[in-house]
Amino acid sequence: TSVPDLHLYADIISTVEFNYSGDLLATGDKGGRVVIFQREQENKSRPHSRGEYNVYSTFQSHEPEFDYLKSLEIEEKINKIRWLPQQNAAHFLLSTNDKTIKLWKISERDKRAEGYNLKDEDGRLRDPFRITALRVPILKPMDLMVEASPRRIFANAHTYHINSISVNSDHETYLSADDLRINLWHLEITDRSFNIVDMKPANMEELAEVITAAEFHPHQCNVLVYSSSKGTVRLCDMRSSALCDRHSKFFEEPEDPSSRSFFSEIISSISDVKFSHSGRYMMTRDYLSVKVWDLNMESRPVETHQVHEYLRSKLCSLYENDCIFDKFECCWNGSDSAIMTGSYNNFFRMFDRNARRDVTLEASRENSKPRASLKPRKVCTGGKRKKDEISVDSLDFNKKILHTAWHPLENIIAVAATNNLYIFQDKVN
Repeated sequence: TSVPDLHLYADIISTVEFNYSGDLLATGDKGGRVVIFQREQENKSRPHSRGEYNVYSTFQSHEPEFDYLKSLEIEEKINKIRWLPQQNAAHFLLSTNDKTIKLWKISERDKRAEGYNLKDEDGRLRDPFRITALRVPILKPMDLMVEASPRRIFANAHTYHINSISVNSDHETYLSADDLRINLWHLEITDRSFNIVDMKPANMEELAEVITAAEFHPHQCNVLVYSSSKGTVRLCDMRSSALCDRHSKFFEEPEDPSSRSFFSEIISSISDVKFSHSGRYMMTRDYLSVKVWDLNMESRPVETHQVHEYLRSKLCSLYENDCIFDKFECCWNGSDSAIMTGSYNNFFRMFDRNARRDVTLEASRENSKPRASLKPRKVCTGGKRKKDEISVDSLDFNKKILHTAWHPLENIIAVAATNNLYIFQDKVN
């Protein structure tokens, strides 16, 4: 590949996450960078400026590494970012690549000390014999600087690739999950973690499923869920046993034998699992649909929303071009009344749970003029195509929306389309 191609690859966004207030939005990319956007405050002269997000801080979170023992390159790509609840003026976030999790502190400096005794303003040491009076250093205002500094590095705990991190509601611990194990960490302790789930069989040839995602309950610090490549979700309670090899609940929808095909197992693999903010429901995303489960009912989901059912007839070609293995994420709005997930052709889907309505929207440069309304898109599956419909055969499978995020309090969404980040909000009159 030529250098520009490598540059474009490094710019591909690999994770998007709002902080708890929604005023900061972090993105991670395949080049190991984290870019944080900050929401502009209301401005009298520009009444529409509130809601605009501008770059606040950019830093290199991870560098490419080489594991000499296994002769493996460790990619710098940021797999996940999770914010910690804000305790003081600084902000903290966890970012992870395949192997190493880092805790970053993002803080502001707008003053600097001047008038030292032992050195001049330019930093040179003063001759001690020339110091005749004692000066008291004073703080002078300076241009705002945003500094990102790594406070903790949590390494060497994962044999396989990390796919999830989740901060516990106790704000002291967090979990990290790879393909076969889930570890529990304390935010202050970097040299050891506690293994709470281990799915690795004694004989790797008997390996039947892997962990695809894991998350802590938003309010109960002892409860976590993890999803698997077999389309099931296990809920674990850390109070019942420290090693959560035996789950407390097992969520699985019985398969409809009539729709069974060669691809059934692949498309049933869960790519993301997210608790609702209320903690009553959880949502799972598989290849073709998104399901909402009531935590009190394990036998079947309470809602199933089809994301792109028109692709069912195209699974063969999606298997050949590897798209069938794409991992789409999903997210809730702040009140749990709507959910969002991505699709192909830069489309993303939103489902209103109360009104039972859904819409397909497109994130692309052509139709995203600032302040313009997004027009709903329709995909034509066969028969006669209407003028504003898009035929299934003309969908671009290289343009995929895997990562989306919803502001925790308002109707503002962030959508990552390859190397572009789009922010949409409810139209304000």
